[in-house]
Amino acid sequence: MDSGKSQQTSAAAMAPCRKKKSEQATFLEDVKDHIDEFIHASMDEHKTCFKKTIGKMFSMSKSVAEREADTGVETSLPLRTSVSE
Repeated sequence: MDSGKSQQTSAAAMAPCRKKKSEQATFLEDVKDHIDEFIHASMDEHKTCFKKTIGKMFSMSKSVAEREADTGVETSLPLRTSVSE
C-alpha cells in the first residue's frame, strides 16, 4: 500500500503543474478537481509549479522582445504625466 502512495507522490513530483484530466468534464467538475489537487499538493509541488510558471512567463516575454527587436516594432506607450478630464 505504501508503494502505491510513493508512486503517486513521485509521479506528482515529475509533473506538479495541473493538466485538465478529462475533456468531457464539466466546468464545475474541473474546478473541483483543480481545488482538490491544489489542497492536497505538497509545498515542494507548489514551489516547483510556481518556478515553472515564472520561467515560462519570462521565456515568453523574452521571445516577444526578441521578435519585436527583429521587426523594429515598438509596443510601449509613451508615459503620460498629466491626466485630462
